[in-house]
Amino acid sequence: MRSSIVSFKFSTSNATRRSLALVAALTLVALGSAGTLGNSQIAQAATATKASAALASLKVQPWASHAGYARAQFSDGWGKIGSCDTRNYILQRDLSAVTWRSGASCEVATGTLNDPYTGKVIHFVRGVQTSLAVQIDHVVPLSNAWMTGAQSISATNRYSLYNDPLNLLAVDGPTNEAKSDSDASAWLPPRAGFRCSYVARQIAVKRKYHLWVTSAEKSAMQAVLAGCPSQLLPTR
Repeated sequence: MRSSIVSFKFSTSNATRRSLALVAALTLVALGSAGTLGNSQIAQAATATKASAALASLKVQPWASHAGYARAQFSDGWGKIGSCDTRNYILQRDLSAVTWRSGASCEVATGTLNDPYTGKVIHFVRGVQTSLAVQIDHVVPLSNAWMTGAQSISATNRYSLYNDPLNLLAVDGPTNEAKSDSDASAWLPPRAGFRCSYVARQIAVKRKYHLWVTSAEKSAMQAVLAGCPSQLLPTR
Protein backbone atom coordinates (compact mmCIF):
# COMPACT_ATOMS: atom_id res chain seq x y z
CA MET A 1 0.00 0.00 0.00
CA ARG A 2 1.27 3.45 -0.83
CA SER A 3 -0.13 6.92 -0.32
CA SER A 4 -0.82 9.15 -3.30
CA ILE A 5 2.23 10.79 -4.82
CA VAL A 6 2.02 14.06 -6.67
CA SER A 7 4.93 15.17 -8.83
CA PHE A 8 5.73 18.86 -9.19
CA LYS A 9 7.63 19.97 -12.30
CA PHE A 10 8.58 23.62 -12.61
CA SER A 11 11.34 25.36 -14.52
CA THR A 12 12.65 26.88 -11.28
CA SER A 13 15.52 26.27 -8.89
CA ASN A 14 15.52 23.21 -6.64
CA ALA A 15 14.99 25.39 -3.55
CA THR A 16 11.97 27.13 -5.10
CA ARG A 17 10.55 23.83 -6.28
CA ARG A 18 10.88 22.35 -2.79
CA SER A 19 9.12 25.37 -1.27
CA LEU A 20 6.26 25.12 -3.73
CA ALA A 21 6.02 21.39 -3.12
CA LEU A 22 5.85 21.94 0.63
CA VAL A 23 2.93 24.38 0.26
CA ALA A 24 1.12 21.95 -2.01
CA ALA A 25 1.89 19.06 0.33
CA LEU A 26 0.31 20.88 3.25
CA THR A 27 -2.90 20.99 1.24
CA LEU A 28 -2.59 17.31 0.40
CA VAL A 29 -2.09 16.44 4.05
CA ALA A 30 -5.14 18.45 5.14
CA LEU A 31 -7.33 16.92 2.46
CA GLY A 32 -5.72 13.60 1.65
CA SER A 33 -4.67 11.92 4.86
CA ALA A 34 -7.95 12.78 6.55
CA GLY A 35 -9.96 12.08 3.41
CA THR A 36 -10.24 8.38 4.13
CA LEU A 37 -12.33 9.27 7.16
CA GLY A 38 -14.92 11.26 5.23
CA ASN A 39 -15.83 14.88 4.63
CA SER A 40 -17.50 15.38 8.01
CA GLN A 41 -14.29 14.46 9.83
CA ILE A 42 -12.28 16.81 7.62
CA ALA A 43 -14.60 19.70 8.44
CA GLN A 44 -14.50 18.78 12.12
CA ALA A 45 -10.69 18.70 12.18
CA ALA A 46 -10.51 22.15 10.60
CA THR A 47 -12.63 23.73 13.36
CA ALA A 48 -10.88 25.28 16.36
CA THR A 49 -11.71 23.06 19.31
CA LYS A 50 -10.60 23.24 22.92
CA ALA A 51 -8.49 20.26 23.86
CA SER A 52 -10.44 19.72 27.10
CA ALA A 53 -13.74 19.50 25.19
CA ALA A 54 -12.25 17.07 22.68
CA LEU A 55 -10.85 14.94 25.49
CA ALA A 56 -14.29 14.80 27.12
CA SER A 57 -15.71 13.43 23.86
CA LEU A 58 -13.27 10.51 23.65
CA LYS A 59 -14.36 7.06 24.76
CA VAL A 60 -12.75 5.70 27.92
CA GLN A 61 -11.95 2.00 27.82
CA PRO A 62 -9.25 -0.38 29.07
CA TRP A 63 -6.46 -1.33 26.69
CA ALA A 64 -7.34 -3.87 24.06
CA SER A 65 -5.05 -6.85 23.55
CA HIS A 66 -1.54 -6.19 22.27
CA ALA A 67 -1.74 -9.42 20.26
CA GLY A 68 -1.07 -9.01 16.57
CA TYR A 69 0.72 -5.67 16.92
CA ALA A 70 3.54 -4.92 14.49
CA ARG A 71 4.67 -1.69 12.86
CA ALA A 72 3.95 -3.38 9.55
CA GLN A 73 0.25 -3.31 10.50
CA PHE A 74 0.51 0.47 9.93
CA SER A 75 3.11 0.93 7.20
CA ASP A 76 6.15 -0.77 5.70
CA GLY A 77 8.09 2.50 5.93
CA TRP A 78 7.66 6.19 5.37
CA GLY A 79 5.15 7.19 2.71
CA LYS A 80 5.28 10.22 0.42
CA ILE A 81 3.96 13.73 0.99
CA GLY A 82 4.28 15.73 -2.20
CA SER A 83 7.82 15.24 -3.49
CA CYS A 84 9.25 14.21 -0.08
CA ASP A 85 9.19 11.05 1.94
CA THR A 86 7.42 11.67 5.24
CA ARG A 87 10.60 11.79 7.34
CA ASN A 88 12.20 14.50 5.21
CA TYR A 89 8.91 16.40 5.04
CA ILE A 90 8.81 16.55 8.86
CA LEU A 91 12.48 17.53 9.07
CA GLN A 92 11.82 20.34 6.58
CA ARG A 93 8.76 21.46 8.56
CA ASP A 94 10.32 21.37 12.05
CA LEU A 95 13.96 22.37 11.46
CA SER A 96 15.29 25.81 10.60
CA ALA A 97 18.27 26.77 8.45
CA VAL A 98 17.75 23.63 6.38
CA THR A 99 20.25 22.62 3.71
CA TRP A 100 19.74 19.87 1.17
CA ARG A 101 21.77 16.86 0.16
CA SER A 102 23.40 17.56 -3.18
CA GLY A 103 21.72 15.83 -6.11
CA ALA A 104 18.77 14.58 -4.07
CA SER A 105 15.21 15.69 -4.80
CA CYS A 106 14.21 16.04 -1.14
CA GLU A 107 16.74 14.95 1.48
CA VAL A 108 17.58 17.26 4.37
CA ALA A 109 21.36 17.37 4.86
CA THR A 110 21.59 19.72 7.86
CA GLY A 111 19.37 21.92 9.97
CA THR A 112 18.70 23.23 13.46
CA LEU A 113 16.04 21.81 15.75
CA ASN A 114 14.67 23.67 18.74
CA ASP A 115 13.61 20.46 20.42
CA PRO A 116 10.05 20.76 21.74
CA TYR A 117 10.53 17.97 24.30
CA THR A 118 13.63 19.28 26.06
CA GLY A 119 14.20 22.84 24.85
CA LYS A 120 17.67 21.90 23.61
CA VAL A 121 19.06 23.27 20.36
CA ILE A 122 20.23 20.36 18.22
CA HIS A 123 22.33 20.78 15.09
CA PHE A 124 21.21 17.98 12.78
CA VAL A 125 23.70 16.49 10.32
CA ARG A 126 22.65 13.60 8.09
CA GLY A 127 24.95 10.59 8.45
CA VAL A 128 25.24 7.06 9.77
CA GLN A 129 26.65 8.25 13.10
CA THR A 130 24.61 11.45 13.41
CA SER A 131 21.10 11.13 11.95
CA LEU A 132 19.63 9.51 15.08
CA ALA A 133 20.30 12.70 17.07
CA VAL A 134 16.98 13.88 15.63
CA GLN A 135 14.18 11.34 15.35
CA ILE A 136 10.60 11.52 14.14
CA ASP A 137 8.28 10.71 17.03
CA HIS A 138 4.81 9.24 16.63
CA VAL A 139 3.16 11.45 19.25
CA VAL A 140 0.53 8.76 19.83
CA PRO A 141 2.82 5.72 19.82
CA LEU A 142 1.79 3.02 17.37
CA SER A 143 1.62 0.37 20.07
CA ASN A 144 -0.67 2.59 22.15
CA ALA A 145 -2.79 3.30 19.08
CA TRP A 146 -3.09 -0.44 18.42
CA MET A 147 -4.36 -1.07 21.94
CA THR A 148 -6.80 1.86 21.90
CA GLY A 149 -8.71 1.10 18.73
CA ALA A 150 -6.36 1.12 15.74
CA GLN A 151 -6.58 -2.62 15.29
CA SER A 152 -10.24 -2.11 14.39
CA ILE A 153 -9.82 0.69 11.83
CA SER A 154 -8.99 0.07 8.19
CA ALA A 155 -5.47 -0.64 6.95
CA THR A 156 -5.74 2.56 4.90
CA ASN A 157 -6.42 4.63 8.00
CA ARG A 158 -3.62 2.92 9.93
CA TYR A 159 -1.28 3.85 7.08
CA SER A 160 -2.51 7.45 7.28
CA LEU A 161 -2.00 7.50 11.06
CA TYR A 162 1.60 6.33 10.61
CA ASN A 163 2.37 9.05 8.03
CA ASP A 164 0.12 11.87 9.23
CA PRO A 165 2.09 15.03 10.17
CA LEU A 166 -0.51 15.63 12.88
CA ASN A 167 0.98 12.63 14.69
CA LEU A 168 4.63 13.39 13.93
CA LEU A 169 7.25 15.67 15.49
CA ALA A 170 11.00 15.96 14.97
CA VAL A 171 12.51 15.59 18.44
CA ASP A 172 15.65 14.78 20.41
CA GLY A 173 16.56 11.16 19.67
CA PRO A 174 17.46 9.93 23.19
CA THR A 175 14.32 11.55 24.63
CA ASN A 176 12.18 9.85 22.00
CA GLU A 177 13.77 6.52 22.86
CA ALA A 178 13.09 7.12 26.57
CA LYS A 179 9.43 7.76 25.79
CA SER A 180 9.15 4.47 23.88
CA ASP A 181 5.44 3.51 23.64
CA SER A 182 4.32 5.26 26.84
CA ASP A 183 1.04 7.12 27.04
CA ALA A 184 0.49 10.40 28.93
CA SER A 185 -0.01 8.60 32.24
CA ALA A 186 3.52 7.19 32.06
CA TRP A 187 5.48 9.84 30.16
CA LEU A 188 5.30 13.56 29.43
CA PRO A 189 7.93 15.80 27.79
CA PRO A 190 10.64 16.90 30.25
CA ARG A 191 10.01 20.49 29.14
CA ALA A 192 6.93 21.38 31.17
CA GLY A 193 6.08 24.31 28.90
CA PHE A 194 5.35 21.96 25.99
CA ARG A 195 3.10 19.53 27.83
CA CYS A 196 -0.15 21.30 26.97
CA SER A 197 0.67 21.28 23.25
CA TYR A 198 1.84 17.66 23.46
CA VAL A 199 -1.32 16.39 25.15
CA ALA A 200 -3.50 18.44 22.79
CA ARG A 201 -1.78 16.82 19.81
CA GLN A 202 -2.36 13.35 21.24
CA ILE A 203 -6.03 14.17 21.74
CA ALA A 204 -6.30 15.52 18.19
CA VAL A 205 -4.85 12.31 16.77
CA LYS A 206 -7.08 10.08 18.88
CA ARG A 207 -10.12 12.13 17.90
CA LYS A 208 -9.26 12.06 14.20
CA TYR A 209 -8.68 8.29 14.08
CA HIS A 210 -11.45 7.32 16.51
CA LEU A 211 -9.16 5.94 19.20
CA TRP A 212 -10.00 5.84 22.88
CA VAL A 213 -8.13 6.69 26.09
CA THR A 214 -7.73 4.64 29.23
CA SER A 215 -8.95 6.12 32.52
CA ALA A 216 -5.35 6.66 33.69
CA GLU A 217 -4.45 8.32 30.40
CA LYS A 218 -7.48 10.62 30.55
CA SER A 219 -6.71 11.63 34.15
CA ALA A 220 -3.12 12.50 33.21
CA MET A 221 -4.31 14.57 30.24
CA GLN A 222 -6.88 16.38 32.37
CA ALA A 223 -4.20 17.24 34.94
CA VAL A 224 -2.05 18.82 32.24
CA LEU A 225 -4.93 20.71 30.61
CA ALA A 226 -6.05 22.10 33.97
CA GLY A 227 -3.11 24.47 33.67
CA CYS A 228 -4.06 25.61 30.15
CA PRO A 229 -7.88 25.55 29.87
CA SER A 230 -7.86 27.54 26.60
CA GLN A 231 -5.51 25.12 24.82
CA LEU A 232 -6.77 24.36 21.30
CA LEU A 233 -6.28 21.24 19.24
CA PRO A 234 -3.69 21.45 16.46
CA THR A 235 -5.08 20.77 13.00
CA ARG A 236 -1.88 19.68 11.23
